[in-house]
Amino acid sequence: MTSQGDFTFDRAIAVVRRAGADGSRVVFDAMVNPGWDIMGNANGGYLLAIVGRALSEATGRPDCVTSTTHYLAPCPAEPVVIEVDVVRSGRRFATAIASMRLADSGREIVRTMATLGDLANDPGGPTLMFDGSPARGPGYPRYEDCFVAGGSMITDFAHLHQFLGTRLDPRAARFREGIKSGEPVMRGWFEFKDDRPVDSLALMLAADAFPPAVFNVDLAAAWVPTVEMTVHIRAVPAPGPVACEFTTRYVQNGLLEEDGTLWDSAGTLVAQSRQLALAPRS
Repeated sequence: MTSQGDFTFDRAIAVVRRAGADGSRVVFDAMVNPGWDIMGNANGGYLLAIVGRALSEATGRPDCVTSTTHYLAPCPAEPVVIEVDVVRSGRRFATAIASMRLADSGREIVRTMATLGDLANDPGGPTLMFDGSPARGPGYPRYEDCFVAGGSMITDFAHLHQFLGTRLDPRAARFREGIKSGEPVMRGWFEFKDDRPVDSLALMLAADAFPPAVFNVDLAAAWVPTVEMTVHIRAVPAPGPVACEFTTRYVQNGLLEEDGTLWDSAGTLVAQSRQLALAPRS
């Protein structure tokens, strides 16, 4: 597998395959880099991208078409070990299970089950859209009308935005001023500050890179730890920024769901996500 080049994101998700193998198990060493965090804990989408890189290297398939990840413990910036068990390798898809552990203590951080393929060369099938692209709708904020999250107070706790060119819808981001819209929605555009192209690994990061939608309701703007996240990669993005919309419908017993839809510059649905997370507390 090859990387996009010498971009910050690629260096931050680099994995090194250990020599030798135990049957279908492949082991990688990696480093959880500082700065890709929320209040000192590595961002869940960033951790998923590291695991996704290892899964791709182990299976020889570039795209995690579907991945379900359980987050078992917060992760500091330190060395990790990723073990990948390839369950099946078929003509179109390969399925594997990955576990990320802290190298020093052996504490397990995440466990992921994924099915991988090659979307650029996939035989494909019919495409039917029962919902129009919100990025093409009149209510979706234009790229030029959104503001860059980096440099705003968001970076005071979501440090990963220092590497991103993420743009937020001003109407959905007034929580920064203590003004809640009352609508649990967050919209904007995802891209990298250093112009790295957005590929399927970057979409795994994008699925968890925006402020939570519940920041716009009567809850604290605080850490929202992910319990489980599922990401579906639907297509290889066209060049350019990716339009993202995240919504929450229910907060129940201190847990919330957040659903994401991500659309490329051509208006193609490129990813969907759903995560279960702990509601923020003061």
